[in-house]
Amino acid sequence: MSDPLRLGIAGLGTVGAGVVKIVRQKAALLSERTGREVTISAVSARHRDADRGVPLTDYAWEDDPVQLAVRDDVDVFVELMGGSDGPAKAATEAALKAGKDVVTANKAMLAHHGQALAQLAEDQGCVLRFEAAVAGGIPIIKALTEGLAGNDITRVMGVMNGTCNYILTRMENGGLTYDEAFAEADGLGYLEADPELDVGGIDAGHKLALLAAIAYGTQVAFDAVELEGIGRISIEDIRQAADMGYKIKLLGVSRMTGRGLEQRMAPCLVPATSPLGQLEGGTNMVVIEGDQVGQIVMRGAGAGEGPTASAVMGDVMDIARGTRLSTFGQPASSLRAATPSKSATPAPYYLRMSLVDKPGALAKIATVLGNAGISIDRMRQYGHTADAAPVLIVTHKATRSTLNEALEAMAQTGVLASDPVVLRIEQV
Repeated sequence: MSDPLRLGIAGLGTVGAGVVKIVRQKAALLSERTGREVTISAVSARHRDADRGVPLTDYAWEDDPVQLAVRDDVDVFVELMGGSDGPAKAATEAALKAGKDVVTANKAMLAHHGQALAQLAEDQGCVLRFEAAVAGGIPIIKALTEGLAGNDITRVMGVMNGTCNYILTRMENGGLTYDEAFAEADGLGYLEADPELDVGGIDAGHKLALLAAIAYGTQVAFDAVELEGIGRISIEDIRQAADMGYKIKLLGVSRMTGRGLEQRMAPCLVPATSPLGQLEGGTNMVVIEGDQVGQIVMRGAGAGEGPTASAVMGDVMDIARGTRLSTFGQPASSLRAATPSKSATPAPYYLRMSLVDKPGALAKIATVLGNAGISIDRMRQYGHTADAAPVLIVTHKATRSTLNEALEAMAQTGVLASDPVVLRIEQV
């Protein structure tokens, strides 16, 4: 049997403790499946004496994760601290420069610095793997880099933030307002310390940018992801979508078009009968479409100790077996900078707005859409009040740029009582 594969684990929160448990409890299984023993040499975390539900006395302790990363008795540096910069980035760079392989769950770091880190790993002859950074326990990185490597990927989409999916599901099933569902999720500990990372689409946008880089052979371009959160979704939107046979999801979509790379993370309507439409609670789902394989749907737990630690160990096991893959599925030097394209693919749109209660208001809105070349599929007024007339419009296919021009023209009509809510209808 080969020499043991020795891990250094930085970050002993939920996921880090989960990794330690797997290594301790499944030692024989790991050895049988890789042909070598997997051990832990040293660990690091902010607080040494915290109770993590797993014994740590067998391992050396380093207060500084950078020192952990360069220890002679560490073969693989496992970075589970989080944060796009700071100690996580410094320790990852130190490990690679010292010739160590790296396994990380840090989507923010890779979304902002993925190209540079992938190039550093390549220059040093090291492996940098990140299965746990995207969609928790779903092995989507492995699927894209290995199982689907013979496909031209035509579209990547998915629900990649369980907290947002939980909030939207609770709004629908419980008849809750957004604020009520948000408070419930917060009380259950589902939200990040900065909730905007979740409900603003940032966390999910990081994941989409990483998947797009692998799918299309491009450099990670998180800054080009169109981001829109779920904060403006109302219970009325949820109900109106249901009446039309749709569900509202925070949906990430990327595709390579003739104009460039589209990447957007925004609330969308999807058919209620589709796999994405039937997804409830905190579960994640990623849909990949390839020219040879057609559509692949992968569903599973998007977070949590067991699922995320499982993904970390999948990468560790590959390294133990001797599998050496480029970070984004091909050499970093061959990844090209993609031209960003803002929602160029036409789609139907859902518009909800309140109009001032005066004659001809609705006609003015219809005229604006007609002048922009946008035809109306469905239109209805509902819940009329003394001051405003709520209106729902579903358009036929239009580009977002054309729709934006129409929205600007609507704002000049003087009949809008509030800013319209605009949701793309995605066919899946």
